[in-house]
Amino acid sequence: MKYLFRPMLLACLALCCAIVPSRKAAKKPNVLFFLVDDLGWMDLGFQGSSFYETPHLDALAQKSMIFTSAYAACPVCSPTRAAIMTGKNPVRTGITDWINHSRPNEWDRNTRLLPAKYTPQLALEEVTLAEMLQAAGYRTFFAGKWHLGGEGFYPEKQGFQINKGGFHAGNPGSFFAPFKNPKLDDKENDHYLPERLSDETSQFISEQKDQPFFAFHSFYLVHTPLQAQEHLIKKYQEKRERLGLKDDMQPIGPDIYHMEKERTVRSVQSHVKYAAMVEALDNAVGKIVSTLKKEGLYEQTIIIFTSDNGGLSTSEGKPTSNFPLRGGKGYLYEGGIRVPLLIRAPGVAANGQKTDAVAWSADLYPSIAALCEVKIPAAQKPDGQSLVPILKGGAFKKPRTLFWHYPHYGNQGGGPASCILSGDWKLIYWYDKQQFELFNIKRDLGESTNLVSQEKEKFQSLKKELDHWLQKNGAKFPQLNPNFVMPTRN
Repeated sequence: MKYLFRPMLLACLALCCAIVPSRKAAKKPNVLFFLVDDLGWMDLGFQGSSFYETPHLDALAQKSMIFTSAYAACPVCSPTRAAIMTGKNPVRTGITDWINHSRPNEWDRNTRLLPAKYTPQLALEEVTLAEMLQAAGYRTFFAGKWHLGGEGFYPEKQGFQINKGGFHAGNPGSFFAPFKNPKLDDKENDHYLPERLSDETSQFISEQKDQPFFAFHSFYLVHTPLQAQEHLIKKYQEKRERLGLKDDMQPIGPDIYHMEKERTVRSVQSHVKYAAMVEALDNAVGKIVSTLKKEGLYEQTIIIFTSDNGGLSTSEGKPTSNFPLRGGKGYLYEGGIRVPLLIRAPGVAANGQKTDAVAWSADLYPSIAALCEVKIPAAQKPDGQSLVPILKGGAFKKPRTLFWHYPHYGNQGGGPASCILSGDWKLIYWYDKQQFELFNIKRDLGESTNLVSQEKEKFQSLKKELDHWLQKNGAKFPQLNPNFVMPTRN
């Protein structure tokens, strides 16, 4: 008889819960995540740029905690994106280079070494941020650049219920309509891709009333092609002339990839189209945050803003300068891996406070889990640490040590390398040149003085720790190229 009455009892309990709001569990916070492609550490007003204008992001910074020592998990995009989605170091996901679907695991090149093999998609076995939050009752949404695998590995296969524009490509082809994006139907009024994607994210937010949401807005900006709206190009052309800015390229030595060439780096922010693209990025953020406020969701929403790697300063138009940082995208110097990071966590983080606590991409997975009070799946075992203690004004229990392993040649001139950052000390090993570089980045942020010969004890200690980590995690290494021919220098 008890089985007969059980459905009726459950129905009555559900009805009682529905009509007694005071007993209803508090709604979890929403999460809005902005990931920018190739945005440099110095590319924003609150970071110190005097040429680019980012009023919306500057305003957001005043309501966020600003991490001045934040790092990307890799100097190129796909590995960092995988680290954000999984909380793992790229060595553990197997995605150690940007995913090139036209020439996967490219080895037919005249370089001294053959790059290591990498995994060309984010494994479906990984429990992504979206899957973790969806299981906790979140509505999940993705807009923009994915670049974590081909068909069968798109966002909708990785926990995102809605996907607007995410597929295998690493750049949009064109920022102007028609977009020819298989995950984004062209509309009659389409013009500029950042505007279309910000409209999609804003619409999604406006539709969320009772269910917490996770919106991941992944900009195709400010990656190439360098294309911007004419009115903004005109604005920055006039500003450049008014300020008397001139392009300045400084030599940084031989190109490790094309050894017959010398490589230069931009030292002044003066690129008109790039400046216009940065402002378009800022406008998109402003529109989406404005939607949060309009819908009354701003105070219930965690906002995270960061970049997937350092600014593009040595190649493909050299559009930005990362000075005073050395190098840029594709290098394990600070210019290639130090990135902006804002976290706005209402009721947790102090408004506009800066911290020099070291943070990196893989920390965002456990941080979001902690802020949303969601349990991380036991099998996931992220490498990152929750940043909540820092957001609350505290510190990590132990000093942080971070590791990078990039066993590839970058299109931007960098080469295969591994790196360890421990406190103020940073050690890089370049496999092609078989050379170590040791820097104290607190005293020498521009990494101008190699201290290997002066700090032998520190060098040996960091080298031992880096070797142990690489071996423990099964890192794959580049191999000698039997067909290599030394090119003639121009």
